[in-house]
Amino acid sequence: MMNRREAVERITLMLGGAIAPQISSGLMGQVTNTGPSVAVNEAQTLLLAELADVIIPTTDTPGAKAAGVEQFIIRLMRDCYIKEDQEKFYAGLTKLDEACRAAHGKGYVEADAEQKEACLTDAMKTNKAFFKQMKQLTVTGYFTSEIGATQALEYLPVPGRFEGDVPLQPGQKAWAISR
Repeated sequence: MMNRREAVERITLMLGGAIAPQISSGLMGQVTNTGPSVAVNEAQTLLLAELADVIIPTTDTPGAKAAGVEQFIIRLMRDCYIKEDQEKFYAGLTKLDEACRAAHGKGYVEADAEQKEACLTDAMKTNKAFFKQMKQLTVTGYFTSEIGATQALEYLPVPGRFEGDVPLQPGQKAWAISR
């Protein structure tokens, strides 16, 4: 049986080895920020959920919103990032919402799918640091959720023997890591 540390190591390898130490700590359930935190309101929570759902939308499997990725991001920010880093992240979220409001006359949550996509595409260029962090948090939160690990990925709860080179069948999903 795999423990949590081994699972985090494997997730790190899956994500190309470029996982932030705060994310690693959060995945292992550690609280590394014992200082003050940014209070997140309902509007920010809804905005996080909508943004994550554009990054990983519902297709033939549930999307980021269904997986509760926004709650993962809020918990991780609160427990593992210092207040200054939290403030930068939430300022980036506010900047995206304000840019959407300026471009379309409504906030990101109220925008239609095409407007949300346009705002996100713009954020990729003008708000790169925020977008990169939001994407990393969304992907990590999704694929470590029950929905991501069991519905978007192939899930094998008790792995058998090691087979290092097993070809995927056409249309087969990639494998999830069990713990």
